[in-house]
Amino acid sequence: MVKLRINNQPIEVAEGTTLLEAARQLQIAIPTMCHMEGSGHFTSCMVCLVKDVSNGRLMASCSMPAMEGMEIITDDEECRESRKASLELLLSEHVGDCEAPCQLVCPAHMNIPLMNRLIAAGDFQKAIEVVKRDIALPAILGRICPAPCEAGCRRKSIDGAVSICLLKGFAADEELEQDFVPATPKAPSGKKVAIVGAGPAGLAAAFYLNRFGHQTVIFDKNGEAGGELLHLDEALLPATIRKKEIDRFIKAGVALQLNKEVDAALFEQLKADYDAVVLAVGAQALDWTQLGLTTSKTGIEVDKSAYQTSAEHVFAIGNALRPSKLAVRSVGQGKELAFILNEYFEKGKVSAYPERFNSKFGKFQENEIQEYLKESVELERQEAGRGKAVGFTRDEAVAEAKRCLHCDCRNPESCQLRNLANDFGAVQKRFQYSERLPVRKEFAPQGIVYEAAKCIKCGICVRLTQQHQEEFGFSFIGRGFDVKVGVPFSESVEKALTKTALLVAEHCPTGALSKTEIEEQL
Repeated sequence: MVKLRINNQPIEVAEGTTLLEAARQLQIAIPTMCHMEGSGHFTSCMVCLVKDVSNGRLMASCSMPAMEGMEIITDDEECRESRKASLELLLSEHVGDCEAPCQLVCPAHMNIPLMNRLIAAGDFQKAIEVVKRDIALPAILGRICPAPCEAGCRRKSIDGAVSICLLKGFAADEELEQDFVPATPKAPSGKKVAIVGAGPAGLAAAFYLNRFGHQTVIFDKNGEAGGELLHLDEALLPATIRKKEIDRFIKAGVALQLNKEVDAALFEQLKADYDAVVLAVGAQALDWTQLGLTTSKTGIEVDKSAYQTSAEHVFAIGNALRPSKLAVRSVGQGKELAFILNEYFEKGKVSAYPERFNSKFGKFQENEIQEYLKESVELERQEAGRGKAVGFTRDEAVAEAKRCLHCDCRNPESCQLRNLANDFGAVQKRFQYSERLPVRKEFAPQGIVYEAAKCIKCGICVRLTQQHQEEFGFSFIGRGFDVKVGVPFSESVEKALTKTALLVAEHCPTGALSKTEIEEQL
């Protein structure tokens, strides 16, 4: 047996035990990407580095055996910086988008590719569930939004952007035609939130706060909810659609107090009676200084990362901050604030809305268009034959959704490269090569896609295909900086993965090998 200390904790392990295994026995987490239980060490990713206190050396914990008297540190600043550098080296060659460009430019950050896949598959109910994770008013926004997301669509440079807004509106209209079944909210939290303003920002905040289980009351000076939406032309936004969508907020449990103008006295009462107050009215609606709030040139001044005003537990979103005609931005802010308030109620501290690491590779190279068309159809952009206010028919929507190029990663939540880059604050462009690798998509049995440009050469798929005795399997091809993972003898990925397609996809630490099945992405 071998005695050593890890992070000042003593442990005794059998000879041959690695430092990684010893640390895990102590419940000490060390990140890894190329390690897989039962397949031996590989020492490729170098994100498992730890420090030997006796000499200051950094070593790979997945391969270094524990030795008598060792004093190991796993989490000091040098270890973290070394892991960060290792991740940045891996990212320098990683060619892939964690999230599609359309999703990144959408102010509400909606998962557009997943919505498209579900509509294309005819699963309209799940499509609207995906939409409503991020957009509380999809039927309304599907008609009035100027579609900044479509400006980011890579299909735009081929034969026209995917008609994202019409697809979103279609999914919402399909739901409005069904009997209303509210989403199951969390158990009541006992927290109460007052929202001043029943426009897009206030409605969105109420929608998500209600889902979190917080009692929500909206106060508005008008006799009808909608804010600026009430003034839009009927030809653009039919009143029946607006009323029907907002009415479902009430059925879901959001309380409305209309014809209720909030003055200084009522504002003070709301602060006393509610756990949080959200100001979601237009910038010129109230004299904010009379309410004791610090203002800017455009409206209420807030901490931009958390929407917190100068008054305790008072927050502001939408046009209260800055006049804007972009309703989707207000809806996105309402969603973000609901998340922030939920965290505040649970933890007692106001924190910024979390931003995740996103790998980006930029514009297509000319020869890459055909690679992305492999998962799409060659069809020009479709417009609604009945007009935008009415929207797509089912056939039109399915055909248009199939035009999506699926630029996003199929493993955005489980990708270890993304998650660790986020944890360590890695910078994708710290180490840059003169040219990036070209994108290529190859398909294997059981709905698996292989994108070699995302591969970090961890060797897991190589070991798995060897263990399961694939005829061809994967292998390392080339030497030095030019090495890549591929199929021997220039055979296809389909022939390489006759037995292990699902297995290698499940163990791939990035999205290089991933499942195209929609159910895996919900």
